[in-house]
Amino acid sequence: MRVALGADLGGTKMAVGAVDAEQSLLHRSTGTSFGRELDELLDGLEDELREALGAAPSAEAIGLGIPCTIDRERGVAINAVNLPIIDVPMRELIGDRLDLPTFVDNDANVAALAEHRFGAARGARNAVMLTIGTGIGGGLVLGGQLYRGSTGAAAELGHIVIDQAGPPCQGSCPNRGCVEAFASGTAIGRQGKLAAETHPESALGRRLGAGEEIDGRAVTEAALAGDGIAVEVLATAGRRLGVALASIANVFEPDVIVIGGGAAAGGELLLAPAREELRSRALPPQNSTPVVLAELGPDAGLIGAATMALEESASGS
Repeated sequence: MRVALGADLGGTKMAVGAVDAEQSLLHRSTGTSFGRELDELLDGLEDELREALGAAPSAEAIGLGIPCTIDRERGVAINAVNLPIIDVPMRELIGDRLDLPTFVDNDANVAALAEHRFGAARGARNAVMLTIGTGIGGGLVLGGQLYRGSTGAAAELGHIVIDQAGPPCQGSCPNRGCVEAFASGTAIGRQGKLAAETHPESALGRRLGAGEEIDGRAVTEAALAGDGIAVEVLATAGRRLGVALASIANVFEPDVIVIGGGAAAGGELLLAPAREELRSRALPPQNSTPVVLAELGPDAGLIGAATMALEESASGS
């Protein structure tokens, strides 16, 4: 059975694993990416990949999913909004360190590939995926194939503007009012902290009063436990997400829109308001586009990265 290593390098953490051609996860580990300088980030990624290679020594290639624009031809990570990556030759650096053929793509692209091959978009000819975590990534499957644009930098769907006069976007994005600034896990955490300060009697308020960090995960946990203030924070993020989904549906008319990433743990508390906004804003028939949760959960990125490596090494890409 053919095996590849896959790495999903997120804005907060990295997930690394070994995956075979039937999507079996042979090894999985996680490391920290948030707050690291480039050299430290690369060293940490190498350590996690070496651990995976030790667990799966027959691995024949490495796939990297990175949250940034990619020059596919050169294997260069051009610019990451939420990581210290600018014009980094990731294919060469990691390939030389591990002495394995290495393939590089955007993290949401590889997650979309995994969901198209094995998950919620299986069988779809046209599908859109958004991964909601530290930022919001996008992946497009058009005509059954990943669409990457002219150089590999396409599908930055988190940077669709939903408010021209909105707040500055995150990290190195020069724009304002991007959906990432309103509905990412980071944005949900920021809005949750404001809500906690305004409503100290709420579960979020009590957490803040106890000195706990209010981030996207804390908001989601409180919402799932029934805290009304946290539920409204997620609903607001969902409605803002739905504004972007209406534009996406109008442009691509996909068979399905798949929502993944850590913030998707809010499930219907996030998706139901997003669908409602999509239905009210998009043109028919695009306003009836299904919006569903990803099926592969937090492993979609590393499974997709390994799948990319297996497919591209087999084709000689």
